[in-house]
Amino acid sequence: MRSPLPDFPWDRLIPDKERAAAHPDGIVDLSVGTPVDPTPEVVRAALCDAADAPGYPQTYGTPRLREAVVGYLERRFGLSGLDPDAVLPTVGSKEFVAWLPTMLGLGPGDVVVVPETAYPTYAVGAQIAGCRVVPADSTFALGPEQVKLVWLNSPSNPTGRILPAAHLAKVVAWARERDVLVASDECYAEFGWDEQPVSVLDPEVCGGSHANLLAVHSLSKRSNLAGYRAGFVTGDSACVQELLGVRKHAGMMVPAPVQAAMIAALSDDTHVDEQRARYAARREVLREAFTAAGFEVDHSEGSLYLWATRGEPCMDTVRWCAEQGILVTPGDFYGTAGVRHVRVAFTATDERVAAAASRLRGTRDRG
Repeated sequence: MRSPLPDFPWDRLIPDKERAAAHPDGIVDLSVGTPVDPTPEVVRAALCDAADAPGYPQTYGTPRLREAVVGYLERRFGLSGLDPDAVLPTVGSKEFVAWLPTMLGLGPGDVVVVPETAYPTYAVGAQIAGCRVVPADSTFALGPEQVKLVWLNSPSNPTGRILPAAHLAKVVAWARERDVLVASDECYAEFGWDEQPVSVLDPEVCGGSHANLLAVHSLSKRSNLAGYRAGFVTGDSACVQELLGVRKHAGMMVPAPVQAAMIAALSDDTHVDEQRARYAARREVLREAFTAAGFEVDHSEGSLYLWATRGEPCMDTVRWCAEQGILVTPGDFYGTAGVRHVRVAFTATDERVAAAASRLRGTRDRG
């Protein structure tokens, strides 16, 4: 019997959300990284054209979709020699993160290693399977249990940290020595600001072999497709085939119109560059405003978040921001290492971002 799952963390923010919503000019919600800009027309058109879909979709994805994934990774990240047969579409990336330990057949006695400061679903997925969760910096303290899965996330949610190729290569080497699977959550790979993200499938990291490796991607942020639930995983061919077999039995299928939309999104770079420019501008406005208001911004070289601190308990900072009508996420949602930080998403509209900046400047002017 697995241990009870934790309460959904964002429910804790309801009082602070209400406090922020009471601001005369309304709330500026910078708590959840939900896209707010339009879904690209080229993607919507593809979805509509494929709307007549009376039959069941392919769990494996259409050959065109898997080839589109390969082409996308080659163009955007310079990954060559990828195999379309080692690509598997997913119903967004969160479901895959949550169910990967279960799909791998892991359970009690198995260890899942997660980043010290991490997206909560890595740990929740391990708990669903009955596994033990261990932060990455605590692997030296492992007992007789066996590490079966290591999660990486670069650029990181929540910190925005980008792991260099040399660090990733060390993790891969450590895992291969022990026959451990490494799953790299790369859903923010399009958003490197101060540094360039590197995929775990990059030859500099993996030595040209994808053995023991999975790279997980999402179209939610890069293409404003969060509502479509569209993602994919690729890497170790044998592992992908094992996962495909499980997903066939479980009915984990991406709808056929969404698969068509994914092909359009993955084949078009223009909308990605345009969205990236929007986020870059919002990031600059918010970074300047929070810094001017007395915050220190740590890491944050990638992703869609600022990892900020006022040197106080994170819930004190959340409440201070809520008094300004701004909702941010407490860092302790992501582990004990975040107890003095908050996560600031720059996925709000330009107008709301400008409103937040104005309010923060006002606190500075008031001393």
